[in-house]
Amino acid sequence: MLSYSADCLNCGDRNCTQREGYVKLNAVPVWQSAWCGTFPNLRGVNIILVDQFLCSVRESRHFDTCIEPTASTELSNYLKQVSRGNIIVGISADEPTRMLTSDLPTLREIGADVTDLQFRGSFAFVAQKGFPAKTVLRKVLTHAESIANPPHFSGIVTGATYIAEDNTSLARVYFSLNYYGHAALDKF
Repeated sequence: MLSYSADCLNCGDRNCTQREGYVKLNAVPVWQSAWCGTFPNLRGVNIILVDQFLCSVRESRHFDTCIEPTASTELSNYLKQVSRGNIIVGISADEPTRMLTSDLPTLREIGADVTDLQFRGSFAFVAQKGFPAKTVLRKVLTHAESIANPPHFSGIVTGATYIAEDNTSLARVYFSLNYYGHAALDKF
């Protein structure tokens, strides 16, 4: 995944440098956004729920925490209703901080503390709801840092399920899906 911040001297004239962000699952883009580019500018905070066994998008939501006064509350309410154990991918685009204040405690609860971000700072994270210690968070605090080295990383998501081998026993099967889509299957 790759986050971005807008890069412009006078943002009203749209004569600016193109910046793009993306989230890929199995090397296939499932979310793309851009400033001065071919993709829509999904400014603010974007959340993707990932099916950890199929390595696919279960749901995607966009919250414009730059200019929408209710977006932060909506984001907080959304994250609170996500069930424990779900994989959450969060990625900022353009400018996420102006209206983000009411959601900061909820983000912190899932392991994504972005309270120190400044205007046009940026972040990206992968979290498992209910397990904040597992969260992988990359953030850059300032606009200048975000332009020079925006948050980006690749990751591996693993999951477990139980299947019946026969009428009397259960076997735990672990699936491991990495960024490139290779699957490993181990029986315990």
